[in-house]
Amino acid sequence: MKLLIGSRGSKLALTQTEQVAAALRDANPGLATEIIVIKTQGDLILDKPLNEMGGKGVFVREIEQALLAGEIDLAVHSLKDLPAEQPPGLILPVTPRREDPRDFLVCFGGEKSLADLAPGSVIATGSLRRIGQLQALRPDITCAPMRGNVETRLRKAREQGLQGVMLAAAGLNRLGLMAEVDGFALAPQEMLPAPAQGILGLETRADDKKTQKLLLPLHDEASHRQMLAERAFLKFSGGGCHAPMGAYCEINGEAFTLCGFFQTDRGLHRRSISGRRGEEAAAGERLARDIKEMIANE
Repeated sequence: MKLLIGSRGSKLALTQTEQVAAALRDANPGLATEIIVIKTQGDLILDKPLNEMGGKGVFVREIEQALLAGEIDLAVHSLKDLPAEQPPGLILPVTPRREDPRDFLVCFGGEKSLADLAPGSVIATGSLRRIGQLQALRPDITCAPMRGNVETRLRKAREQGLQGVMLAAAGLNRLGLMAEVDGFALAPQEMLPAPAQGILGLETRADDKKTQKLLLPLHDEASHRQMLAERAFLKFSGGGCHAPMGAYCEINGEAFTLCGFFQTDRGLHRRSISGRRGEEAAAGERLARDIKEMIANE
């Protein structure tokens, strides 16, 4: 059997997809895989901030269309790019083990904490979520919008003489770049990540039981519980994947704590909620509604 896997064409996307393909071949002896590169709107339009690109799913829409058309059997996404509402007929049957969910600040001066950054430092990031939280922690820091793949952002930020660039630790780890950069990770409690940051979205057609069976060995229950809570928060917040909001679910045995925030023109609005196994999705919905109600009552 040969499995056709759809992916974006960036080095990070292809690295992630190749890792999934290798894991599938290891778990299913005799399986052959082929990666099909698909360009998305987010890859083609690089001169606009993500929040100005006309809706959700700019990095996944074309891949999902190919999946629905039967041109591929499996789509591999960075789950943080996947809208909370999937097209009818598509599902995420398993959740693979999560990579590091934290944001990482690459510093060109060797700084090891936010306190080490000189006043007035300029940090490259195009993420409204990162900008809002970073400036809440260090109001004197300026953020410079920047898009592109990981290597491009590292190069541009250095060439422009900026003090650093904010990236996902998961991407640096998957590309094998973590040992080559200086800087520090920010704890999720300090800098809330995007919902499901560090998790890969393995998407199939709902009726494709054969592919879903091949994926079963890749499932990780703790990561799945985190995904359920954080993506429920995303869904009921009403914001897109690139809106100024974040969430992180910390698992502690049967218990969990979910923390989330929205940003409005009046600042950051942040709350937490706790629960037990099986309540993750309900907690995500409740927390989103609680924060929206808090904002409305202010």
